Amino acid sequence: MINYSNPDLTQHPPRSVRVRIGGYAHLARLLDKARAVIANKGADYHYNCPLDQQLFAFVGVTADAMLAEIKAGKTDVEILTWLNANTKRQPYEVLAWSAWLEQLGPGDAEGHEWIASVIKGNKSAREDIRSFAEMLDLDDFISYGGKA
Repeated sequence: MINYSNPDLTQHPPRSVRVRIGGYAHLARLLDKARAVIANKGADYHYNCPLDQQLFAFVGVTADAMLAEIKAGKTDVEILTWLNANTKRQPYEVLAWSAWLEQLGPGDAEGHEWIASVIKGNKSAREDIRSFAEMLDLDDFISYGGKA
């Protein structure tokens, strides 16, 4: 059984970008990565990656402030409460931003090449991967034993 209050990303991937907490896409994944990195069980996952930075920019909190709350041992719900108290975003903005983030793609040629290299590196023949969320889900699945 996976313990998301103390995730071990050497054994399982973090939750998907698409898993929402309080309407926020990516927040669950960010929390899993942060908790695992704090416990030295982060594998190749990084806290404050570009997708994490998208969330921080949207809500207006810093990576360090969020990390301090996570280090204090707060639960997902307690982090959500803290986040909502420290952002001026309205629920409709959170839902719209989350829908946007789930569809966010690389945009430029370099980003498309990076996604293609991840797909090729996983020996996948998938041609339908367009967003970072789709690419991360595929990479997580294959990295932990799924078939390409």
